[in-house]
Amino acid sequence: MKVSSSSTENRSIKLLQITDTHLFAPADGSLLSVNTHDSFLSVVSAIMDRNVAFDAILATGDISQDHSEASYQKFEQGIAPLEKPCFWLPGNHDYKPNMGSVLPSKQIQPVEHVLLGEHWQMVLLDSQVVGVPHGRLSDQQLALLDDKLSAHPQKHTLVLLHHHPLLVGSQWLDQHTLKDAQDFWQVVEKHSNVKAILCGHVHQDMDKLHHGVRVMATPSTCVQFKPNSNDFALDPQSPGWRELELFDDGSLATEVNRLESGCFQPDFTSAGY
Repeated sequence: MKVSSSSTENRSIKLLQITDTHLFAPADGSLLSVNTHDSFLSVVSAIMDRNVAFDAILATGDISQDHSEASYQKFEQGIAPLEKPCFWLPGNHDYKPNMGSVLPSKQIQPVEHVLLGEHWQMVLLDSQVVGVPHGRLSDQQLALLDDKLSAHPQKHTLVLLHHHPLLVGSQWLDQHTLKDAQDFWQVVEKHSNVKAILCGHVHQDMDKLHHGVRVMATPSTCVQFKPNSNDFALDPQSPGWRELELFDDGSLATEVNRLESGCFQPDFTSAGY
């Protein structure tokens, strides 16, 4: 699969990350008192209203909350106005057989490897461990990463997965991190072409440099988790998304944007979900 820049003036590749939509089949489906379908559609509308330029959509897991076929159909219908290819991967809340229920799709591409323009590639990894919230990369997934990095050593690489491969500093969330992350980093550090890693799962903005590699997580389109909180806690910040621009020299620019302050406030008295 290959994605080219839609701009003839600027050959950089622009990407839009939408993550952790947690959709339900019922119209009133809510997570911690936030109607996740309404918040998701509001994010899509805001992206369109702002005339955000991008070449592809990245959906980094937890697309569904209830595993239903209808929830994945809602996602497919929700991104349709964005009119660009969408690359997705599963999160801990997803049910892969029902993710496949919307395929083949005009927009959604269930691929593991994407060439982004002339100078970049993207590797999408499946970190789901069925039935538990934490993640792990199988030997097959680690081999996939190693193989693509070896096969295209000249390509700057963006790696996608759902679970965070670095601790975020919240004890309750860091119980559910990518387990055996050292195996992942061992593969990454064998190569010199990984420039950035992008994940979801933590429902907050994270942007760190680890051994020269940019590691980013992105706000959810619904509920936000309070950063640096050892116990479960919600954040009043509004739903959001991330925009990225990948340049020929391997550098990137990125920005997190959110809906207007005060939108889609959750039930702050909740002790978990």
